[in-house]
Amino acid sequence: MWAVGIEITHGAIVESLSEKEFAVFSINPKQLDRFRDRHSVSGAKDDSRDAFVLAASLRTDQSCFHRVFIDNPRIIRLRELSRFDDDLDREMTRLTNQLREQLTRYYPQVLHLGSVVDDPWLWDLLELAPTPQQGHDLTAARAEALLRGHHIRRVSSADIMEQLGVAPLHLAPGAMEAASEHMLFLLPRLRLIHQQRLEVARRIKRILNDLSAPCGENAGECRSLGAHLLLSLPGVGIRVAATILTEASQSLAERDYGGLRCYGGTAPVTRQSGKTKTVMMRRGCNNRLRDALYHWARVSIQKDRHSREHYDALRHSGHGHTRALRGIADRWLAVLIAMLKTGNLYDPDRREQKPIHTRMATV
Repeated sequence: MWAVGIEITHGAIVESLSEKEFAVFSINPKQLDRFRDRHSVSGAKDDSRDAFVLAASLRTDQSCFHRVFIDNPRIIRLRELSRFDDDLDREMTRLTNQLREQLTRYYPQVLHLGSVVDDPWLWDLLELAPTPQQGHDLTAARAEALLRGHHIRRVSSADIMEQLGVAPLHLAPGAMEAASEHMLFLLPRLRLIHQQRLEVARRIKRILNDLSAPCGENAGECRSLGAHLLLSLPGVGIRVAATILTEASQSLAERDYGGLRCYGGTAPVTRQSGKTKTVMMRRGCNNRLRDALYHWARVSIQKDRHSREHYDALRHSGHGHTRALRGIADRWLAVLIAMLKTGNLYDPDRREQKPIHTRMATV
């Protein structure tokens, strides 16, 4: 069997090499840069030198590399959907920022009716009344029909008429028409991305349901991935579950708590020299997994009593909000690994309460 050293952990090259029965080992580019200094201290770098450093390091320091295995087909598909959902989220944020900028420029009263990100009904309102003059001419009946069509109750037609009746801003001639035209071009793109995000979320949920199903083809293999156990934990939604299952699939399969907390960024980094000792937040990790763990911890303190108590204790001892959430996430990872080893669903009554160390740490 041939061994291949590479700086990435996923992608077409990794999958093709693994499918052709090569032993693929990945390494962090920063760590490879340290290995490069073994052979040249001048800082010279080229592809042939990197290939030689990878091969030599893999031969002498294989323990520093991470063996890459082919994931379950559903996990591969779930990973692609999860990452595509992040791409759509970034594109949605970019477009809504542009829309908000144009509305602030010439039509700020619309922004008082709701969020241009979370309220698609506002997009229809903007098409009905793209300028303040057309908004002033909009009838209450049209506004009521719009709200009824979107099943909106938190806003009334009177609220719409009040906001659209506000005196428009004084702009240079042609500025309002130009901004309105720009805004109307953004709306179809926003609708497309919104529909794609809904469809991606449905597909992710369907895959997670298949992975959690107790019966069916390859049921034993799917349930060994622990999707049903992860989804039983408070604070875990479909997007968080999809990210954790796909970005940390190998650590979960190996039940490796230490590797999982390092890869997710919850394990701190200690630097000690002489009498100086500093504990800091881990920067080198999987950012998508870090974000998923952050949101898991954030929601769990709202839904789980034990997490809330631990969070309050950490804040009372002087830790910041994000540091406290990293502590919550770290405890959840330990619970998840224990559940994977035993195969038991989450039971809040079985959690043991341990004293919180109040010693300050610069994490």
